[in-house]
Amino acid sequence: MITLRGILIWASTNRWLRERAVRTRFVRRSVRAFMPGEQIGDAIEAAVTLKAAGISAIFTKLGENITQSAEAAGVYAQYIDMLARSTAAGLNADISVKPSQLGYDQDSEACFAYCADLLHACEARGVRFWIDMEGSSSTQGTIDLFVRLRRESAMVGIAIQAYLLRTDADIEQLASLGSAVRMVKGAYLEPEGVAFADRSQVDEQYFASCVRLLQPDAARAGALLHIGTHDMKLQERLLDYVRENGIPPSRYEFAMLYGINMPRQRALAQRGERVRCLVAYGEHWFPWYMRRLAERPANLWFVVRNLVRR
Repeated sequence: MITLRGILIWASTNRWLRERAVRTRFVRRSVRAFMPGEQIGDAIEAAVTLKAAGISAIFTKLGENITQSAEAAGVYAQYIDMLARSTAAGLNADISVKPSQLGYDQDSEACFAYCADLLHACEARGVRFWIDMEGSSSTQGTIDLFVRLRRESAMVGIAIQAYLLRTDADIEQLASLGSAVRMVKGAYLEPEGVAFADRSQVDEQYFASCVRLLQPDAARAGALLHIGTHDMKLQERLLDYVRENGIPPSRYEFAMLYGINMPRQRALAQRGERVRCLVAYGEHWFPWYMRRLAERPANLWFVVRNLVRR
């Protein structure tokens, strides 16, 4: 059965469509709903505004699956530059990186070295280095990378996708290490037998994974849960669990996307919740943008409504 989500995820991987869509005025205008601009300065400016509202930031440079190892050096240099400029702006902002941006597919050891250097640069500034998750074919490699980096420092985190059937086992491993985990639902088109197809199953897996990470035996040094969803029902359900079980605020943060339901982000911050907003920037935004639309069909209507109002 063809779904809107499936069409959008397919579009995110279609080179022909990407090359044409990025030139259209409509698409370039609509992507502004999810990112402040393509340059580091755009992201910094957005984060300064967020800070005034009590919201912290996570920066991510868009782009993935580089084809030549030499490209990784440029990505690494951009993240080092971002950390320096973020610190100069007085921001307490994390960074989030995809392993395939740093050449994991070409040379996993070189990727580890880049990640370790970035991790130590983050640690020196008191911020966290996050590893983003990509498609299921790279899940084990990404977790292995995280485990190696976790031996280097507690200031490393990893994104885990609730819709994968393997997630329970992955959460158990990460809980035993004392891990910072950003729980997301998942935004890739996965084959049958790899991921839940039913959204209600994904929601239940998401809730169960978050609850597991909030258990006392997971409260080790470095442990942190990022509630990375815009689903307000799930957010409130987890907040009820936190209140009923006396979970301290230091155990979790909300991690949400720039431009998506900003009133909710501000409202959570005003309620005293810790909120981090993922601020994306860069020229290679089309695949990321299409996956953001695919995560929740409501995001597509959000974009259309905003364009109509302009």
